[in-house]
Amino acid sequence: MQTENRTVLITGASTGIGEACSLLLAREGFRVFAAVRRIEDADRLKATIPGVNTLLMDVTNDDSVSYAAQELDHATAGELFALINNAGIAVAGPLECLPLPELEKQLDINVVGPVRVTQKFLPMLRRSRGRIVMMSSIAGRSALPVVGAYSASKFALEAISDTWRVELYKWGIKVILVEPGATRTPIWDKSATLTTGTMEGVPDEKVALYRSLIDVGRKFANKSSVDGMPVEEVSSVVLRAITANNPKARYLVGPSVRQRIILESLPTGIRDWILAKSL
Repeated sequence: MQTENRTVLITGASTGIGEACSLLLAREGFRVFAAVRRIEDADRLKATIPGVNTLLMDVTNDDSVSYAAQELDHATAGELFALINNAGIAVAGPLECLPLPELEKQLDINVVGPVRVTQKFLPMLRRSRGRIVMMSSIAGRSALPVVGAYSASKFALEAISDTWRVELYKWGIKVILVEPGATRTPIWDKSATLTTGTMEGVPDEKVALYRSLIDVGRKFANKSSVDGMPVEEVSSVVLRAITANNPKARYLVGPSVRQRIILESLPTGIRDWILAKSL
């Protein structure tokens, strides 16, 4: 596939997978627009990635997304080949202890955000018969304790992608899910911090009920940050997804996903027993 001057928009491009996608796709000849929330991140990306364009966009803000869509429409004469919905966070904590505003924040960024962005940019994608990549996770197939809010957001994103894949079929728009396993990305560093932050204001006696699970969750986040696969493995799959003539609906990425798929194939009672014993 010819990539030169084909426009790609990547949300959440300031760090991690989004930054890696921006770098790789720019090198491959795409006209990359990297969307970030802060001007300092935009300046850094422009200084480190030759040829990259940046947009300031907050996926939780209607006006911000609308303005970014107008900017991109003007800059490209309405041409957008691929949208990579990558922006996301991981809120951690046992569900009983999780303040509802934290759950709302998780869902607003990881679920409503991609819908908001896709709605605004669909007219451009329809004109180009383009592609939409949803950055999901193995957590969208396999929910674990302490990261239930994050898993819920990714399960929802999978349902939205399955729906849009059929709704947009007649316009030739491909909707593709990328499902990485453990990845060395700052989202897990932030998640480990949030495990503490989300517990603020929760009675100590309630937190004490889940202390061992919280500790395991922190260890998992730390291990993922150190031992997870490099973000370049995910960005290479994103490149494959937007250049393949017939892309798959789902791309599982990384060595850790196999164990989770096997776990979810077991009878529910056995699956739950294994998780409870291991934690």
